[in-house]
Amino acid sequence: QLQFVESGGGLVQSGGFLNLSCVASGFGVNAYAVGWFRQAPGREREGVSCISGWDGRSTFYSDSVKGRFTISRDNAEKTVYLQMNNLEPDDTAVYYCGTDFAPACPLGMPIGAVDSWGQGTQVTVSS
Repeated sequence: QLQFVESGGGLVQSGGFLNLSCVASGFGVNAYAVGWFRQAPGREREGVSCISGWDGRSTFYSDSVKGRFTISRDNAEKTVYLQMNNLEPDDTAVYYCGTDFAPACPLGMPIGAVDSWGQGTQVTVSS
């Protein structure tokens, strides 16, 4: 079973940046797409971005983060990163990563299909 640990969150001002990390443990994670999700207080968890397995050539971004966030992966480190630039107060949320064990996610990763969640990392953007 795969497990994920997120880190890199923090408090930043609007317009700032953060780089989140999602470290996976377990066999075979490099073959699977990995997604980043977020949940703000009082709101449902939503997909933010995801990256295909192996070469990570295929990526997906939600409209709200497209052009500001960049997802990447380092298979040697079993880590998926989310570089977040030009942060806005609406980006404030707990960020999670996970996988649905599919090889790719060209249209995003269905939240209901994610099998394992990390504990999340808090991102707070002040105005």
